[in-house]
Amino acid sequence: MKLITYTDGGARGNPGPAAAGIVIKDVTGKTIAGYGEYLGRQTNNYAEYAALISALKKAQELGATEVECILDSELVTKQMKREYKVKEPSLQKLFIQVFNLASGFKKVSYRHVLREKNKEADAWVNKTLDNQR
Repeated sequence: MKLITYTDGGARGNPGPAAAGIVIKDVTGKTIAGYGEYLGRQTNNYAEYAALISALKKAQELGATEVECILDSELVTKQMKREYKVKEPSLQKLFIQVFNLASGFKKVSYRHVLREKNKEADAWVNKTLDNQR
């Protein structure tokens, strides 16, 4: 079974209060899951990785064998596709977590989209941060 994940991470201030937003859909476009996770004080890049990790864990729970990961973080997308090196030590640990999670699926792909094409995941980030006030 193939699932499509839309993830976004954001911090208000960098670092600052951060959250992950995750939306998971089936191949017909039907939303299977949508949620946010508060991450405490983190950087934007940390939040982007945390969202991807959460989405892959959820896709695993839902029984996916193939996952298409759609992100608006060009950095994380290019790092996962091995186009950029992961130099930041805190991000290296997160990269390894994603890599290990991804190995549990038959196929995982990563695709970068502009923020406007990732509004649902972005809304979960903002809703989660607003609820922390």
